[in-house]
Amino acid sequence: MIIAPSILTADFCEIGKLIDESINAGINWIHLDIMDGNWVVNKTITFGPAVINSIRKRIGNEVMLDCHLMITNAEETWQQFANAGVDLIIVHIEAVKNMGALINEITNAGKKVGIVFNPDTPVEDVLPYLEQIDLVLVMSVVPGKGGQSFMPEVENKIRTLKEKINIQKSNGGKKVKIMIDGGIKAHNISLVKEWGVDVSVIGSGLINDKGTIKENLTEIQNALAN
Repeated sequence: MIIAPSILTADFCEIGKLIDESINAGINWIHLDIMDGNWVVNKTITFGPAVINSIRKRIGNEVMLDCHLMITNAEETWQQFANAGVDLIIVHIEAVKNMGALINEITNAGKKVGIVFNPDTPVEDVLPYLEQIDLVLVMSVVPGKGGQSFMPEVENKIRTLKEKINIQKSNGGKKVKIMIDGGIKAHNISLVKEWGVDVSVIGSGLINDKGTIKENLTEIQNALAN
């Protein structure tokens, strides 16, 4: 199980130090939530390519950097995020008009590509693209809506994805990673691993005032081991 911290819960004045702390604790994947003030329900604006470029310069090329584009115009702006230095661009199936064309553009630019879908979106909407992508992100909360609890009803979607991906791999196709985001903490991470999740995005479960990132990561790793 890969743990990818989401930096949204961080003090942005200390974001560089927090990323350093994460890497020193053993993290090798950083998840960046990009919101444009329009697409998500709470109209939040987060950060853009300039901040991402600064992060990439700080961490070098050894750490995986993804961006989750919760924006209305990913088809017009994804190149800015690619140029800023992300390795993986994740786009919402609900917000993209021509997913096949966008996947091809991102892939041809030398970047990995992922599809993300909301809790109320059928998993069947994603399945036709499995052979073309590198990752599927399953949202276990509604993007941009604060104070939500983890939604265990996404289990069936994850198990369906895992089954289809395993069949695809056995036929010589891509091994697509499954990522989950929303309400993941030490008490439920072993559950989602059992469902078939490969990468867990964790925000407040890692970045909080109850302990250091290293301490919180150790708690999560212990939960996975038990």
